[in-house]
Amino acid sequence: MSLAHIDTARHTRNVRPDFAPAPSAPAPRIRAVPEGTEARGFVLYVGIDEAKAAAAGTNLHRLVEALKSLAADIAPSAETYAAVALAPEGAGGRDVDVVRLALQDPSALAKHRAVEDDPDKAAGGVVVDISRKRVILDNETAALTYKEFELLQYLVLREGRTIDRSELISSLWSSADEDDAPNERTIDVHVRRLRAKLGRYEDIVRTVRGIGYRFDRHADVSIRQASTPSPDLY
Repeated sequence: MSLAHIDTARHTRNVRPDFAPAPSAPAPRIRAVPEGTEARGFVLYVGIDEAKAAAAGTNLHRLVEALKSLAADIAPSAETYAAVALAPEGAGGRDVDVVRLALQDPSALAKHRAVEDDPDKAAGGVVVDISRKRVILDNETAALTYKEFELLQYLVLREGRTIDRSELISSLWSSADEDDAPNERTIDVHVRRLRAKLGRYEDIVRTVRGIGYRFDRHADVSIRQASTPSPDLY
């Protein structure tokens, strides 16, 4: 037997069946797709405003076109559709949460909607419980004073409207209050204290420079109201 035949025989004897290439595994199913259904596409929420895009040297149109181009390169048969989310100028909250809310993402809407049964079980965020006159932050009751809650409630019930300081004074303070002569500084002090107690959610009370304060729709905030309208809402 030649050396070549010996090498061939040795090689043949050393081949193990378990080293054979394994058949390709089926593609994993998308976790969120239940049995009996099939995925037909997906939604990618991108949170960025024009100012942040400009700071990065781009704009929303270029981002959209780049993502559409990427999808076409990877899967030429893919169809794409882009929608831009709009929100009130200066609305608080993370951009991506505002986008999800504006585009009616079910989970974002559920988080924003008032917790009907027990606001204490809200999954984080802020619950303004008007019916029980309290605020819950990440499942913990905030230590707001009566006046601080009144101030927040007044803004929340007038969502999207800038309230000037004079209106806040005339609506929330009376001659019977401890503050004999409330003024604009009084409002600023109470807002500052309120924000300090709201912690990382302080931006739900927005300052409109030279005018006053406002509350805009916020993905982190759920509002719980009683079955009858608040006497403060008119």
